[in-house]
Amino acid sequence: MRTQAYSRKSESIRKFLYILPFMVLLATFAYFPLYGWVYAFFDYTPPIPLSRSPFVGLKWFHSLVENQVKIDQLLQVLKNTFGMSGLILLFSWLPMIFAVFLNEIKAMRFRKFVQTVTTLPNFISWVLVYSLAFSMFSSEGMVNGLLKQLGLTDSPILFLQSSEHVWITMWMWITWKALGWSAILYIAAITGIDDSLYEAARVDGATRMQLIRHVTLPSLLPTYFVLLMLQIASFLNNGMEQYFVFQNAFNKDTIQVLDLYVYNLAMGGGSYSVSVAISMLKSLISVVLLFSVNGLSKWFRGESIV
Repeated sequence: MRTQAYSRKSESIRKFLYILPFMVLLATFAYFPLYGWVYAFFDYTPPIPLSRSPFVGLKWFHSLVENQVKIDQLLQVLKNTFGMSGLILLFSWLPMIFAVFLNEIKAMRFRKFVQTVTTLPNFISWVLVYSLAFSMFSSEGMVNGLLKQLGLTDSPILFLQSSEHVWITMWMWITWKALGWSAILYIAAITGIDDSLYEAARVDGATRMQLIRHVTLPSLLPTYFVLLMLQIASFLNNGMEQYFVFQNAFNKDTIQVLDLYVYNLAMGGGSYSVSVAISMLKSLISVVLLFSVNGLSKWFRGESIV
């Protein structure tokens, strides 16, 4: 008995040591930076140390709504954030459908080629993506040059400088970059579907499309709903890098989402304390969304995600 108890204890310690490095990384990069929230309650101006900065309480939170100009600016930023996050949520089913049809490709070499080609953009930095976009869609880029040679336009079309359809174009770039990578989880879920379900459906005379409709898609829906709920919980966290590299003086009002707005306040305007206050509110709202979605999941599906 003592030998078995000692063996179980050793096994538990070994498993704990496996996850310990990841717990340290999580604490270092996710929880320790929360100390920075204290800057939201001080009138901080670098390089003056925080200990010498005056404590102002909730001043910076009140300043967000102290006049109509700031309210209008914040509402526009929220509009952009909700618009772009809404588009991503609206088409969140695309990776699942892409994975389903990718799985239907019977030529294994061609399937691997398509999966590799669609996954590689995920590993390209947004700086390189913008370089690609600039070489193709700038006023002197390939697309304008081709249109001019075909006689379809006399003056270059300002694709990147236009403030029109910014949400759609950014959604297209994000989809192009992340579609293949996002489909990997669904491809893994497809491989876990019981083959007996397909065999039984084939015996009943089901076609390939009927197999997709009645076997594959219902089996993928639990995975889809979990990922959808996580996306809803992070609705306000739609990233900063992709919008930062594509922003310019012409489209700034329509491309500036909440994360980019916080960055511009801190790095461009020097309003460090205000930017921390907004980030703090955003994080708290995201936590509320996460637990709200988790409650809805437990209510409707009988399963929680947290």
